[in-house]
Amino acid sequence: MPDVRILTFHGIGTPDRSLEPGEAPFWVGVDQFISILDRVATHPDRTSFAITFDDSNSSDLRIAAPHLERRGLRGTFFVLTGRIGQRGSLDADDVRELMMSGMFIGNHGVTHRDWTRLKRLELLHELIAARMALEKICRRPIEAAAIPFGRYNAAVLRALRTTGYHTVYSSDRGTANPAAFLKPRTSIRNDTTEVELERILSGRLPLLRKMHRNISMRVKQFS
Repeated sequence: MPDVRILTFHGIGTPDRSLEPGEAPFWVGVDQFISILDRVATHPDRTSFAITFDDSNSSDLRIAAPHLERRGLRGTFFVLTGRIGQRGSLDADDVRELMMSGMFIGNHGVTHRDWTRLKRLELLHELIAARMALEKICRRPIEAAAIPFGRYNAAVLRALRTTGYHTVYSSDRGTANPAAFLKPRTSIRNDTTEVELERILSGRLPLLRKMHRNISMRVKQFS
């Protein structure tokens, strides 16, 4: 089974809420988003791509979902349950609407915190309480999670496995094995250059960068 290039978006267009420090570069313009979707939709092998969305911003439903549907694409939307119903974020009906339109829903935690810095009970709360809230909304199992900030270690991965998640997404860049438990993704930023985008869409990492990524992932999985 060939590897998949997983693209991650956060916010699209103009934010409807105050952004956290360091968050602004991950908000892309509508034209940039559409251009990338068009390139995925017209790619000779569009099945080699997956598209994900983090942070449950209202732009997921207002902007992302309609453009995905028009191109026959699906996305996975990772929801922060602590933000449900807040200004600029999805509410419960929005999450259900995304699901009913054929999109997939996953867990991004309750709050936007670095899971590697949490005590065990705090981490379990992010994994279990958030999933319970989403399963109550969606009325189906939630088996995928996206790690906030892409930061993980052996304890985080162990907790994800023991609490029943089947697929976990990081931010390690490069391609992902569809059958793997841990799947690296690449975040699209508003300053992503054309050269960088071409490399992302091609699935090619320079040899040294690929070696560094693989070593880094191994270290984090066993640290």
